[in-house]
Amino acid sequence: MAAILLIVASGLGVRMYSEALPPFVADHFGDALWACMIYCSVRCLWVNKPVSWAIVISIGICFAIEFSQLYQANWINAIRHTTLGGLVLGHGFLFIDLIRYSAGIMLAAIVDVMKRLSPRT
Repeated sequence: MAAILLIVASGLGVRMYSEALPPFVADHFGDALWACMIYCSVRCLWVNKPVSWAIVISIGICFAIEFSQLYQANWINAIRHTTLGGLVLGHGFLFIDLIRYSAGIMLAAIVDVMKRLSPRT
């Protein structure tokens, strides 16, 4: 849970201070961090499932939300125009977001596996 809070704070920071960050960071890290948060949430909810399962579920969630942006009905666009709705559902489909999500999930999974493999003190 602490990781989720740290990731959310970092992601919001990237969004809020994007003009002060290097363009690569400002353009890509927000979506990657969002996907990291999804992965961590899946791991918190299903602790005993394998990492590979968490990766697949996380990618499925992220990709489903991104592809849902192709649907442009008034009711869902009204939700997207709220702050929380925009952060969760996004605004418009971008193929690059799928790559950002995949990178974020893979990074989170690598950290997860490394943490599990590290000796406990």
